[in-house]
Amino acid sequence: MTTLEPAAGPMPAVVQSTDGGTERGGERPIVIGPADARVRIHVWEVPVRLTHWVTVGSIMVLTVTGGYIGSPFLIPSDATVMGTMRNLHMLSAFVLLASGLLRTYWLFAGNRFARWTAFVPVTRAQARELVSQTAWYIFLRPRAPRVLGHNALAAGTYLIVFAMLLLQAITGFTLAGATGREPWASLFGWVTGVIAIQDVRLIHHVLMLAILAFMVHHVYSALLVDHWERNGLMSSIFSGFKFVTRREIQEARDGGVDIQEVVE
Repeated sequence: MTTLEPAAGPMPAVVQSTDGGTERGGERPIVIGPADARVRIHVWEVPVRLTHWVTVGSIMVLTVTGGYIGSPFLIPSDATVMGTMRNLHMLSAFVLLASGLLRTYWLFAGNRFARWTAFVPVTRAQARELVSQTAWYIFLRPRAPRVLGHNALAAGTYLIVFAMLLLQAITGFTLAGATGREPWASLFGWVTGVIAIQDVRLIHHVLMLAILAFMVHHVYSALLVDHWERNGLMSSIFSGFKFVTRREIQEARDGGVDIQEVVE
């Protein structure tokens, strides 16, 4: 028997198997207790939360310093100021790269909400949820399907963002190597043999604007969903926990989620 921690009230939420306590080989477990009572579920692991905020901070520093390098503003440009901005820009790029490498590793080492399978619809349940989410977004469905982790459309968007960040890193190191600095000139010199340096700079700047636009939409949609579902979505990226009803847990279990993997 697996015990869940209730968010409020004296009655615990219990997941109980109908085959005498085991969850293998018998009938599926059912959620016992008031269906609308909320329980605390551990969703986002420390590496996920850490890389999220490191990425946010790095992007903000990269945006300010990169904007200054491209067109100095507020502070008059001289060799010292420009050198400081370039150094901060490169340092932030390395921090972002380290965060990306850790998050990439966690795509294979993390829980079901962090693994790569959470971003690619590899099961029938995920495919159904993708269709349902799409129907809700285009107003063909009155209620959005509830999910414990990323919804299917958001997960697909994150894949695009990962790709943009990767391309941003490539173009950025290419620009750094264009001045003849090693090792970037050796590692990324081939890029300018395929694309003109001005086009590389343009791609780098356009990607910056696209990533910033995504961040604005990301915050807006997170606030909207947090208000709509009232499950602590905004606070979960700090604490790692969401607050969901027993009914939602049962629906997730019916969709193929292993409850034991998400219970604190």
